[in-house]
Amino acid sequence: ECQLMRTERPRPNTFVIRCLQWTTVIERTFHVDSPEEREEWIRAIQTVANSLKAQELPPDPMEFQGESPGSDDPDAPTGKSRPKATMNDFDYLKLLGKGTFGKVILVREKASGRYYAMKILRKDVVIAKDEVAHTVTESRVLQNTRHPFLTALKYAFQTHDRLCFVMEYANGGELFFHLSRERVFSEDRARFYGAEIVSALEYLHSRDVVYRDIKLENLMLDKDGHIKITDFGLCKEGVTDGATMRTFCGTPEYLAPEVLEDNDYGRAVDWWGLGVVMYEMLCGRLPFYNQDHERLFELILGQELRFPRALGPEARALLGGLLRKDPKLR
Repeated sequence: ECQLMRTERPRPNTFVIRCLQWTTVIERTFHVDSPEEREEWIRAIQTVANSLKAQELPPDPMEFQGESPGSDDPDAPTGKSRPKATMNDFDYLKLLGKGTFGKVILVREKASGRYYAMKILRKDVVIAKDEVAHTVTESRVLQNTRHPFLTALKYAFQTHDRLCFVMEYANGGELFFHLSRERVFSEDRARFYGAEIVSALEYLHSRDVVYRDIKLENLMLDKDGHIKITDFGLCKEGVTDGATMRTFCGTPEYLAPEVLEDNDYGRAVDWWGLGVVMYEMLCGRLPFYNQDHERLFELILGQELRFPRALGPEARALLGGLLRKDPKLR
């Protein structure tokens, strides 16, 4: 499953191919010389995607609904207070995404009629792809956090060959698509979203969790237009104030300078990620961008931050503070 989207960011005649791999959104951006050429490329890619989709076998409904809740469905590995669930407790309505590790399905709980997003991961693939640590981390963070701007976990359970996470369904769409449609947000709107992201990050930090992957693609909106942060696979637990990490991870355009320099880094990487997201919302483009990652990293490390002329002084001060290259001053 892939999505094709036209955009004029970061330059005219751009189009984006986006797909879901496990919990991670994979995105590739392309630029062409004219709107006509862009349409030609999009039609060609869509034709290939439709052809591949047509070759897939139809989904077997028993894949989700035919599994016994008996010996294959042990107690949910969530806290004592979290209710238990089985595959048979849900109606399976729509495929929301599909990746290497499994699928995300829109489901309806039979007892309550409420809608959720169920992530179903194949255990053998998670093990083969060496993603056990990320899966365990995401499960633990989801189970141990409660905050209005973090995606909430309702149930977690397993069968003999699958892991299932039933999470709240944020049906307001991705912030990425709203921004792509409108190009920039007003300062009031950006301030609103930014405040909610800050609230969520401060909550995670208070629980010694560093998120490490703030980006537009991981920010959803709920039905009332509030932020919901998703995808906790890159979180690092046990990071107390002043503690540091060394793992090189994240999305290239959002990597903080200290990560690129292979230095120890701490909670300040989340504030850099917030700065990049806020810059995109207020300026309509990334603060540092190049298709060549080596050149991109040089820009992140050395280029001075620039602002559109129309940007107000308070917004400039905020972005300048968040995007300080020295994490001690950020």
